[in-house]
Amino acid sequence: MPLANEKLQPFFHTTPADALGKLVHQSVTVGDNTFAITYPGDADQLLDHPSTHSAFYADEYMPYWAELWPSAQMLAEVLVQQEGLPTIALEIGCGVGLPGVVALSLGLHVIFSDYDETAMAFAARNAADNGFYDFETLPLDWRVPPDFQVPLILAADVIYEERNIAPLIGFIKAVLAPGGLCLLSDPDRSTRGGFCYALKQAKLKVTQQPVTADGPAGRQVKGTVYQIRQ
Repeated sequence: MPLANEKLQPFFHTTPADALGKLVHQSVTVGDNTFAITYPGDADQLLDHPSTHSAFYADEYMPYWAELWPSAQMLAEVLVQQEGLPTIALEIGCGVGLPGVVALSLGLHVIFSDYDETAMAFAARNAADNGFYDFETLPLDWRVPPDFQVPLILAADVIYEERNIAPLIGFIKAVLAPGGLCLLSDPDRSTRGGFCYALKQAKLKVTQQPVTADGPAGRQVKGTVYQIRQ
């Protein structure tokens, strides 16, 4: 833990290619369009890799980015329903980038960000595989907000641990431009109560939209998309 007068340094990681295993290629339908999404298919190999162990000991890192989570589809479905979207979006904890790819299909310029360089490489690959190139990547640890603001923040399944809540709230307050919108999806994890309380304490305006998405073995996963404004 840094001393009071020390600035927190961001943590970054690059998952090596030999940790990824065989890749999965999946078609995902969002709204009226279908998107091709590629992601690592061997979670056990990734978890057992020495680089993952080292990163966990350094910062409690886990390679959650390497799944196509139901929350990503929840966020994407709500995104295509929005009217009057701005021209630029920042996806934080982008993982393999489905929401950002969908934002690209809506004509937005997208900044894919993650603290794992390999995650951003997959997001960029998925964008290009679907014919979209108006994007950039940005290594980003949300505990250390960047010195700029954006009108739209996208975040799928990022409150899976209590320790993420305070820095995420601080990030939203620092990076979301006045009048902007943060769309954050979550599969109603046990952390939702603490997250809603933190939003209220931060005096952020929020509406909740119940959503569902396909999960493992075709079962329906219930969740919520939070629409957050300053």
